[in-house]
Amino acid sequence: MPQKGLFPPIEPYNRGYLKRGKHKIYFEESGNPKGLPVLYFHGGPGAGCSPKDRRFFNPKKFRIILFDQRGCGRSKPIARIKENTTWHLIQDAKNILDKLNINKVLVFGGSWGSTMALIFTIIHPNCVSGIIARGIFLGERSEIDYSENGLIAQHFPQAWERFTSLLSADEKRDPLASYYKKLFDESTKSRKLKKLFYEWARFEDVHLKLLTPSQKNLDKYYAKADYKISKAISTLEIYYLYNNCFLRDGYITKNICRIPRDIPISLVHGKYDVICPPKSAYKLYRALSRHNVQLHWTHAGHSKSDIETEKKLLSEVKRLYKEIKEKDKEKDIC
Repeated sequence: MPQKGLFPPIEPYNRGYLKRGKHKIYFEESGNPKGLPVLYFHGGPGAGCSPKDRRFFNPKKFRIILFDQRGCGRSKPIARIKENTTWHLIQDAKNILDKLNINKVLVFGGSWGSTMALIFTIIHPNCVSGIIARGIFLGERSEIDYSENGLIAQHFPQAWERFTSLLSADEKRDPLASYYKKLFDESTKSRKLKKLFYEWARFEDVHLKLLTPSQKNLDKYYAKADYKISKAISTLEIYYLYNNCFLRDGYITKNICRIPRDIPISLVHGKYDVICPPKSAYKLYRALSRHNVQLHWTHAGHSKSDIETEKKLLSEVKRLYKEIKEKDKEKDIC
């Protein structure tokens, strides 16, 4: 019987922490200990993993590795920005695989997680058996300006007006820099800081899905939301985006040659994604033209939970599993 929807909820069979300086990075394993290893990169930066993320993979066939990046989720301390850059996160992922004695993995990531999956493959090409990337974000300045400095206001003028309502007329010329300054200004009062966290996190949720939640429902959600989660997401996103994600502009496309040409690569992107513009997915696809790559457009927004995107991710996980296994069999024969 064909799989419909996500796989049933499962619990990890192994949990642990990787200690690096002041950071304790949470990681877990679930599924089949002898299955095909898959490493899940969550979004954000700062979002952390959720139990739902395990459910994209058949627990009988996959050894599912999730980890919360520095400063978020179950990692400690929460929202810590010291010794927290893209390069620290990539090294953490490799260290976790080494700790688990895993030599090669299928990497899976969405949004910021797609950035991480691609960079991990560039830095550690021999450790990757395949890539599934959703909601492509290349970490380029044009993408950051689109989402945080005004271009997105063309689609969501009311949400943008609210997002910038905490800023003066001069500060609205560069909202990202203004949020960054307020966030890390010691004179900013805690009450105002909490409001900044709230509005930053809320703004992204306004246009996360194809079917936008009502203002009333968003207010109810954030009234009950864990303050620590909003703090981690807002702090780390502002910190990373203000610093251009610690990447030279065009880093990923300029280093495409380091990604192995023979591994299967699946790109999944919503046609109506306004957080990570579709042109980034197409730009990446063109850059990978000599690789074993497929690009899939879905009638969806940015969220992995939009119906068409979820279905396509599930089918692509299944397809890449078969392709990787067939490739392994051919190597055994040779």
